[in-house]
Amino acid sequence: MGQIHELETRRLLLRQWRDSDSARFAQMNADAETMRHFPAVLTVQESNAMAQRCRELIAQRGWGFWAVEEKVSGEFVGFTGLHVPTAELPFSPCVEIGWRLNRSFWGKGYATEGAGAALVFAFDSLGLAEIVSFTALGNTRSERVMQRLGMHRDEQTFEHPALPMHHPLREHVLYRAFGTKEAGPVP
Repeated sequence: MGQIHELETRRLLLRQWRDSDSARFAQMNADAETMRHFPAVLTVQESNAMAQRCRELIAQRGWGFWAVEEKVSGEFVGFTGLHVPTAELPFSPCVEIGWRLNRSFWGKGYATEGAGAALVFAFDSLGLAEIVSFTALGNTRSERVMQRLGMHRDEQTFEHPALPMHHPLREHVLYRAFGTKEAGPVP
């Protein structure tokens, strides 16, 4: 286990997960509108397992999908950060940038602000050459965040292998951002 990195922006703290995040995270993952572009809402047990997995990956790598906290209120906002997908994607191996925020924090620019800090960390601290982000076709809110981050959409869509054939969310768009360093192995 190495150093656990935490990031700070003007309004947000991207930090390691705490037990106190669990209830808000489960509430967020049970919200049908928040989870509209995911296969299903999560049960409390599934949500807790996801938070624990995020915590463990941060403990192992020093980075990952960080819990996001609003600095002024101390409230749990959701998560954002970096992840190495386990699904065998057409562009694997890769590091993705992603986010999921509690609906009460939508429209404040928090996804872009937090993900922007994670993107800078990926390129400047980890020395990665490329970061990807992907979402189900039709998730225009997430696509707008990707665009505001300066990412560029691939022309071709892809079918997410973790979803069954003919699933309405199977077709995904892919965005990429490139750093200035030589390509190295995915950490």
